[in-house]
Amino acid sequence: MRRTRTGRASRGFTLVEMLVVLGILVVLVSLVAPRIIGSQKKADIKAARTQIGLFKNALQRYAIDVKSFPTTEQGLQALIERPADLDENVDGEWPYLDGAIPKDPWGNDYQYEYPGTHTNADAPEIWSFGPDKEDNTADDICSWDRASTEEGVEPLTDTKKGGETTTPRTTTKGSATGTKTSTRPVTPPPETKPIRSPRAKDTEGF
Repeated sequence: MRRTRTGRASRGFTLVEMLVVLGILVVLVSLVAPRIIGSQKKADIKAARTQIGLFKNALQRYAIDVKSFPTTEQGLQALIERPADLDENVDGEWPYLDGAIPKDPWGNDYQYEYPGTHTNADAPEIWSFGPDKEDNTADDICSWDRASTEEGVEPLTDTKKGGETTTPRTTTKGSATGTKTSTRPVTPPPETKPIRSPRAKDTEGF
C-alpha cells in the first residue's frame, strides 16, 4: 500500500513540474518572439533599401553609356538585356546587373518609373510595396525622400503675420526636368479709409 501511494505522489509531482516548465516556456516565447519578428522586419527593410541602392548605381552606369535612363516600359529588365526598341547605334555593356532582377524581401516585384511621377527630379523612381504588400502606403520603401513629397504645397489658407493677412499663391514653372511648383505668399493691398462726405449742416452756408 505504501509503495502504491508513493508512486501516485511521484506521478502527480512530475505532472506539476511539467506544467510549470510549460508555463515558463510560454512566458519566454511571449517575450522573445516580438523582438525576433521586429528584428526580421528591420532586416527586410534594410535589404530592400540596399537593393534599391544597387539598382540606382546600375542605372547610373546605364545612363552614361546610353545617354538616358530606361523608360517605364523598358523597366529594370533593361539592366539585364538590351531593350529591343533601343537605337542600334547606341553602344552599351550589358548586363549592368548580374543575374535576374530580384524580388523584394516580401516576394513582390520592385516598381520602376521614368520619367517619375512622385518628384520633379530627372531621375528614375524605384520603390517596394513594403511589408504590407500594398502600393502607396506608409511602409513603402522608395528611392526618393518621401518626407519632402508628402508635405506638398501648403493649402490655400489665410495666415496672419505682423497684423497683415497673407494668402499663399502656387505658381508652376516648366523646365527640362519637369514641372516645378512653388508657393509664395501674396500680401493684400493696405486697407484704405473711406472719404468722408461733407455733412448736410456743413454745406448749408454755401
